[in-house]
Formats: sequence, C-alpha cells, structure tokens
Amino acid sequence: MFLKFKYMANRFLRPNLIHRFSTVSPVGPPTTVIPEILSFDQPKQDVDLDLSDQARLFASVPISTLLRSTAVLHATSIGPMVDLGSWLMSSKLMDTTVTRDLILRVVKGTFYDHFCAGEDAAAAARRVSSVYESTGLKGMLVYGVEHAEDSGACDENIQKFIETVEAAKSLPTSHLSSVVIKITAICPMNLLKRVSDLLRWQYKNPNFKLPWKLNSFPVFSGLSPLYHTTSEPEPLTVEEERELEKAHERLKSVCKRCQESNVPLLIDAEDTILQPAIDYMAYWSAIMFNSDKDRPIVYNTIQAYLKDAGERLHLALRESEEMNVPIGFKLVRGAYMSSEARLAYSLGHKSPVHDTIQDTHDCYNGCMSFLMEKASNGSGIAVILATHNTDSGKLGARKASELGIDKENGRIEFAQLYGMSDALSFGLKRAGFNVSKYMPYGPVDTAIPYLIRRAYENRGMMSTGALDRQLMRKELKRRVMGW
Repeated sequence: MFLKFKYMANRFLRPNLIHRFSTVSPVGPPTTVIPEILSFDQPKQDVDLDLSDQARLFASVPISTLLRSTAVLHATSIGPMVDLGSWLMSSKLMDTTVTRDLILRVVKGTFYDHFCAGEDAAAAARRVSSVYESTGLKGMLVYGVEHAEDSGACDENIQKFIETVEAAKSLPTSHLSSVVIKITAICPMNLLKRVSDLLRWQYKNPNFKLPWKLNSFPVFSGLSPLYHTTSEPEPLTVEEERELEKAHERLKSVCKRCQESNVPLLIDAEDTILQPAIDYMAYWSAIMFNSDKDRPIVYNTIQAYLKDAGERLHLALRESEEMNVPIGFKLVRGAYMSSEARLAYSLGHKSPVHDTIQDTHDCYNGCMSFLMEKASNGSGIAVILATHNTDSGKLGARKASELGIDKENGRIEFAQLYGMSDALSFGLKRAGFNVSKYMPYGPVDTAIPYLIRRAYENRGMMSTGALDRQLMRKELKRRVMGW
C-alpha cells in the first residue's frame, strides 16, 4: 500500500544520479552489467511548488477540519501515545464487547475519520466527491481489507472490490484516479507463499516446470532475494491448483469491470516472501487487459527501498515494450523494512532493503526519472509517483517541467495517503499536476492494521507529518488571530 515507509532524517538529494541496471536473463543470474545514466540533472525550468505559504496551501480547508487534523497529527507525534493506542487496538480488550465498542467509537471519531474515507463504498464515494470539490484532489478508492486465509474470505473480498469499482463508476471521471486491490485479499496467504516459492525455484532452475503458470513479465533480477526458498518445493496439489485458478478468476473479474468502466486498477505490494506471486499476477493481468495504448488499466507497484527494485523495473518495462503491452507503475518507497530485516537475519542473510536511507532516496529518484522519461516519449507508460518526501515531490515536478510533460494527460500523477502530507498534495495541485489521495474504506475494526501503520509513520517530531503539523498550527493561529 502507498508510501507506507517513513524516513526520520533530513533529506539531501544528489544533483546528478547515475543508476546501474543489470541486463538479466529472465531465468538466471546477470549476464552483463550495462550502466544506464538516468538524466536527473536539476532541471533548468522552475515550477511553482511553494510549500511555505500555509495560507495559500490550506485555503480550501475549513477550520473544523484543520483543528481535527492538527489534533490527530499531534497525537500521533507523541511516541508513548502511539504505543498505547496501538497496544489497545491489538490487545485482548478488543475481545470484550463493552471495551471493544468503546475503543472503536474513540478510534472512529479521531484516527479513522482522519485517515479513512468511510465504512462502505457509497460513503467513500461521497468522501471522494467532497474532497475533490473542496480541494481539487482526486481519490484512489480501496476496500481496506488486507489479508485472507481461505477461499470463502477471498470470495467475500472480491465482491467488496467489485463494489468499489461500481462506486468508482458513479463518480465523475474528474473526481477519481483509480481503484486499488490487494492480491493478499483475493488469494489465500499460504497459497501466495507456495506460488512465490515455486517461482523462485524456477528462477534458480530454469528447467523446473510450472504447468499452471500464465504468460507474465520477469519478476526477479540478479539482485532479488531468493533465500526464502532453500530446497525444491513440492508441486501444487490438485486442490491448490484449483484454488489458484479461482484467484486468477477473481482478479480477472475485477480487471474486466475496470476495463469496461475505464477505471485504472492499482495492485498493491507486500513483503518479499509474497511479492513474486503478486508481481506474477499483476503482470499476467496487465498482458491480458492493457489493450488501450493510450491508458493502461492494470498498474503494478515498485518498492524503491528494495535493492533489486531498479533492475526488476527495467526488466519488466523492457519486456512490456518488446510485447507491445502498455503498462502502469505506482512507485513507492516501501513499508515492511522491519519485518524484511527480521526474516532475512533469521535466515542468515542481509536485509533486501537498501542499507541507508539515502540509497533508498537515490533509488526512488532514479526510478522516478527513468519512468518519467519513458512516459514523456509516448511509450505507453503511465506513472503514479506516490511519495510523502517533499524533496522527491519537488524534484519530480521540476523533472516534468524539463521534459515538457503534459500535466493533464494522465501519464504522470502524484499521490499521497489520505490524511497525510496535505501540504505536498496542495502544493503539487497548485503547480498544475494531477494529485490523488489514497482513500481506504471499510468497517472501523477492519481498518485497524492500516491505522496502526499510519500512527507509526507519524510517530515522533521528525516524522512524515511534521511539515503538516507545523503549517496547520501556523494557519490556525493566522485565522484565529485574524492575521
């Protein structure tokens, strides 16, 4: 899900970035290394991306919303409060009706209303319209369920995702950017792990046959972590193949609805133990449904905090060009740094995440430049730059100006999470870009894992929400004092 990874440090970007991609065979280690210079010089043209004038940035925000947002973001900046709230929402108190109802009422009136769009698709669609009409920001609708353990839960979830597409159809096209789906909600988790293991083993051993595998783009590179699979996995059982076919059909059903409605579908990313299966499903569905050369329907997500992100992006894009298949990418930094490190270390390996924050920034900015250059030359690429990092936002805006990218044609779009980085969203919108907010919806209890992640991303005085807190307080003071 989108920019779910925070960095608690000052950001300094290099004026020039040389990014190296390996030319990798689809089923083996790198054959040659070809340096590719991504043109990321500071653009000569300037763009109006002033994030210091809070009166202009928050002009469309009513004072009641400013008060609530300031209070919520301030609360999430207090570490002990975040720890207490997270413990309460994950504790056994949630098993008792009285305490559960009390906790959920408090959560709904504060964190939920700040970070989520509503409890059902209709309410979420109304919130999308309200946000667009007051701010000009589009919505990215997503049903907030994250994981499913069995086929029955997957069947229930796919109906919710189809309801999301129907709600999206009811909105003016100017209001909505896309709908979002999690493969982990429509395919059982254990099966995704099994498929990922089998795909990794086939990459290590090209003669290993997978009879159920559909045509897809490469999902590995020479830098991809393969330590999750140390021995040859058993083939899928007849029942597992049947379950995988059901998952394929669920994804096809929502892709078909999106294609018929001309609504882009974004496929969210997960951690590396599951990501090969998710990439595989994203890419075969792109091959099947991205028939419009001007606007891809299916987008995959690239997590730039992974060391293999640049190579995998390069390989997938090269394959899509060779097959003449348009493709969309959502570029994020990533969300699972701690869990990735724990798993890797437990297996005696280094984390697949970049060693430093700066390496991740460099990878994100390099991938951003690469994708923007591709999108600017009419190559059938569409890009959603999902970032809360103001430096990346400013750099992307300048790059778009340098390349002469049409801000209105939908090839390039910026996005932030609903309830976060509003100053950046408003600044990019004022500069003329398409900007969207990732807006999850669903019952309050379903949203708790998502809310806990948002709380931790805003935890601390140097967190993602620091700029918004500062500017909102300044704007509140200005309005109250009449300055």
